[in-house]
Amino acid sequence: MSLVPPPFDTELAAVLESFRGVIEPGLTPADVEAARRGAAVELVDVTMDGAFEAEDRTVSGPEGAPGVSLLLCRPTTAPVPAPLPVLYHVHGGGLVAGTNRVGVTEPLAWARELGAVVVSVEYRLAPEHPHPAPIEDVYAGLLWTAEHAREIGGDPDRIVVAGASAGGGLTAALALLARDRRGPRPLGQLLMCPMLDDRNDSVSSRQMAGLGVWDRTANETAWTALLGDRRGGPEVSPYAAPARATDLSGLPRAFLDVGSAETFRDEVVGYASRIWQAGGEAELHVWPGGCHGFDALAPEATLSRTARAARLRWLRRLLG
Repeated sequence: MSLVPPPFDTELAAVLESFRGVIEPGLTPADVEAARRGAAVELVDVTMDGAFEAEDRTVSGPEGAPGVSLLLCRPTTAPVPAPLPVLYHVHGGGLVAGTNRVGVTEPLAWARELGAVVVSVEYRLAPEHPHPAPIEDVYAGLLWTAEHAREIGGDPDRIVVAGASAGGGLTAALALLARDRRGPRPLGQLLMCPMLDDRNDSVSSRQMAGLGVWDRTANETAWTALLGDRRGGPEVSPYAAPARATDLSGLPRAFLDVGSAETFRDEVVGYASRIWQAGGEAELHVWPGGCHGFDALAPEATLSRTARAARLRWLRRLLG
């Protein structure tokens, strides 16, 4: 029996239609170089009109690996008596594209509202650098951030890790890895439409085949780039695909959101449910009619503004 996809939100459907032929859902290996070129030319004012002092810094990477590039953004307002929260951002890009500028605009907007430092990490990309290279780079960046938090005006006890899409999956993996290595413990993890499950066999992945901006063909391309022949098999590490984790206890407080009309819907809902089953704390939003990355695609849509406001409210409560 064929699966009927849920409808897109009306505003989002109009935007998707306007991008028909420009944004295609089925990324293939042949499309990776074009995706990288598109990410490389993304223009972002990381100072937010002078609200932040921005600095690029290369820090020690994993043992035997190159250094890791961090974008550090510190508020330019007068110094405050107490260290500021730190928002540690992991960029998206399907594990195969992107830089530490991609997707950083929203964390900077949070930081401007809340008074926080932003650290955005760049990691090695698949397929040239398969698992565990990306997550090890992200972990190395977190180690440096925690150790040098006060140097950059931050509070090592108030680090929130955040990411969208592939960055959301790496953020979830980071929380697992930090727990298991007894490394820095983030105060919270903010997972926006996170990419969690290499098996790519959920109902939502089949419902949304060929639709939206990221479908199961794109998902297969990305996971195969990261894992090669191991994708979908029995030996995949939870630090590559967090949905593979058998123990979700002892994790930082979590915020997860996802659209009802996107590939990742079921794996995100399942991950939140398993955090609750393990005795953890998670806030879950399934945005009705949302496609993958809808708030970046159509930032002025009502649904986008609602989703972004919910994330900011959660951060405000978390940081007190």
